[in-house]
Amino acid sequence: MHFIETIEELKHWVTETKAAGSSIGLVPTMGFLHEGHMKLVHTAKGENDKVVMSIFVNPAQFGPNEDYERYPRNMERDTQMAEEAGIDVIFAPSADEMYPRQSPISISAGRLADQLCGKSRPGHFDGVLKVVTKLFHLTQPDRAYFGQKDAQQLAIIESLVEDFNFPLEIRRIETVREEDGLAKSSRNVYLNEQERSEAPHLKRALEIGKAAALKGTDPVHAMTKHLEDNTSGKIDYIQFLSYPDLSGKVEGDAILAVAVQFEKARLIDNLLFTIKGN
Repeated sequence: MHFIETIEELKHWVTETKAAGSSIGLVPTMGFLHEGHMKLVHTAKGENDKVVMSIFVNPAQFGPNEDYERYPRNMERDTQMAEEAGIDVIFAPSADEMYPRQSPISISAGRLADQLCGKSRPGHFDGVLKVVTKLFHLTQPDRAYFGQKDAQQLAIIESLVEDFNFPLEIRRIETVREEDGLAKSSRNVYLNEQERSEAPHLKRALEIGKAAALKGTDPVHAMTKHLEDNTSGKIDYIQFLSYPDLSGKVEGDAILAVAVQFEKARLIDNLLFTIKGN
């Protein structure tokens, strides 16, 4: 496995790999790897000759009062997990390597960032688009792999690739969960014992909301009641939208999404499903 920290070395590896006729899969991460990341890796390895994993805590997607400095990091553990999973390259640049200067050019997620997490995190998805655009250009992947847990991010990246003709395929991978239903997340380590016991109710609330939506009743009301009755966290949002265009008029494919703020961790989860007859 190659451990690469510079853009120049990565470009050299990509050039050689492409010259050999090998396909490349990209698994972008911010590190502190878990089983959700490993599922992305497993899928990528089955569909590509070579797999690159980026490990980069992207400062461009963190707001002034968010957890960039305390975001969990463990490069030694991540490297061991990646090597055991058969990753060909880890690309782990510094912030200065990725952003050597303050660019006068910005990328905006537009109205797709006005819902869900983007509503309370202005600029977050602009920062996501900034880093994935660079990663797509640098690694030149045939396919890039993203988990459905971050469904708004996934929708925005799919739109970027489709609307601006990026020559790659975005692969959606289902959310990986703990046995009790909690979505795997690097931020789960911030939950205290009580919060960890309450956290699976996000998934239960989504199931209740889905059942309500399929019956034609209000999923938001049903989910709000369940979460207020069963968790100590503060509901950031519950939204029922079309997917992936994230509009309020639900036609066919839909997303039901929730975010709950606990003391030190903000958890998100969602379900994607189809409203029949629309």
